Amino acid sequence: MSELPKCPKCNSEHTYEDGALFVCPECAHEWSGDAAAAGDDDDGPKVVKDSVGNVLTDGDTVTVIKDLKIKGSSSVVKIGTKVRNIRLIDGSGGHDIDCKIDGVGPMQLKSEFVRKA
Repeated sequence: MSELPKCPKCNSEHTYEDGALFVCPECAHEWSGDAAAAGDDDDGPKVVKDSVGNVLTDGDTVTVIKDLKIKGSSSVVKIGTKVRNIRLIDGSGGHDIDCKIDGVGPMQLKSEFVRKA
């Protein structure tokens, strides 16, 4: 039995082949066999992009594009809130931005919910 590659998006072991593509049933990610053969080369820095595809760097200012509930609290980060001087991290749960929001405090955000200002 041949060993199928793990999903590059969620690291699931339950992948299967569908023609020339590999498919992950857990996150529905599809990738080509060529990409699986090449593997993930983690030699370069991780590129973090915002919701529209702009590349983010440390120190950027971003704007929140969706009301975000704060876990463990009844407060909300409102749409349009500007967040200055972000730091990019390799966080857990998909959080890749570390920041301090005025009136809220320090927190982590996912890059899919921000847009570069």
